[in-house]
Amino acid sequence: MERKVIVRADDLGYSDAVNVGIARTVHNGLINNVGVMVNMPTTMSGLAMIKDAGVCLGLHTVISAGRPLTNPKLIPSITNPDGTFRHSSDYRAAVHDFVDLNEVVLEIEAQYQKFVALVGRQPDYFEGHAVVSDNFVKGLEIVGERHHLNLLRFAAGPDSPSVLFKGKVLHVFMESMGKNYNPYETLKRAALAQYNDGYAMMVCHPGYLDDYLLQHSSLTVPRTQEVAMLTDPQMQEWLERQQIKLIKYSEV
Repeated sequence: MERKVIVRADDLGYSDAVNVGIARTVHNGLINNVGVMVNMPTTMSGLAMIKDAGVCLGLHTVISAGRPLTNPKLIPSITNPDGTFRHSSDYRAAVHDFVDLNEVVLEIEAQYQKFVALVGRQPDYFEGHAVVSDNFVKGLEIVGERHHLNLLRFAAGPDSPSVLFKGKVLHVFMESMGKNYNPYETLKRAALAQYNDGYAMMVCHPGYLDDYLLQHSSLTVPRTQEVAMLTDPQMQEWLERQQIKLIKYSEV
């Protein structure tokens, strides 16, 4: 019996090296779902690398990396004095949610409009990048409902973190920040997991390393490990032997 699992690559546009790594996993590997950061300087070059590859493209909404698309003066709660977004560490350290709902909705809307302008259509899925904030989540819901988008909504799961998507529960496997991370083991566990209410979903951040990434992201070496795993022919062969199909969000 064929099993189905979702494997996603986040952060297209983060940097040139990340784009190269993601493109490799699309053209020579397992990735068929890619999350796009539309506010970054290398977004367009990243999209060009995977043009016509037939992958699902999602809007990976960002409020903690690069610069906003909205005038920073209009969204002071999520920007620094120099006009850049506040860092993800600010959100993690916060005792109270400092994100202003009206401000974050402005920026999420701007990123949605930019995605449509760049890609020529709505995103296949819609979610947020690396920030824990109730108002950020509410903002995603507001913009998602406004444009009838396929939002990945957070849900409480008994076995693992999970999100709701098109009436299904997607059980999240994202372990790249953990100690002694082995992406081979994570994908195998996700692929062999069985759920009656939906699918396992492995969230990856494949990429190579360059100066920009090393200065701005705490996630470094695991990105290169994920490129290696996702482009390893032996991993592809293992999935085929186990009769596991990697599906797109559009197939949910």
